[in-house]
Amino acid sequence: MLSEVCRYLNNWFVDDGTKYYGPFEIVDGKITAFNDGEILQNGQYFRIIGSVFNDGVYKYPDDELKDETFEGSVWLMKVPPEVLKISDEIDAWEAQYSQPDSPALSPYTSESFGGYSYSKGATENGIGSAWQGVNGFAARLAGWRRPRCRY
Repeated sequence: MLSEVCRYLNNWFVDDGTKYYGPFEIVDGKITAFNDGEILQNGQYFRIIGSVFNDGVYKYPDDELKDETFEGSVWLMKVPPEVLKISDEIDAWEAQYSQPDSPALSPYTSESFGGYSYSKGATENGIGSAWQGVNGFAARLAGWRRPRCRY
């Protein structure tokens, strides 16, 4: 879920000095070779880009990675604890409400048939019933959102 939240925010919580480029090797599910030696600390989040099997956000060393060698980049992340907390809450909400038959994900805001009708309550910011539109998630994350550049 943290990957999706960061993508939504357009913010990966990295500084240019913490982006590493080049060949990387993942052996036994762990990144074992960097050009600059060991750069990850226990509990640190990082983003992999350019991998066939492992693109995304991970927590070192808890998340299992698939073995491969790839040319790409690894970004060391400094995710604020509040963003991690909100991401966990979103994950719990999705586990409960994002099932295929969940009324929360219905594209319909109202229905009427056979003399029966109903309407769902309005959602925040008109976003809909995805996680961005419920429980104040979007509003709580707004302070970390970065504008998208179009050029």
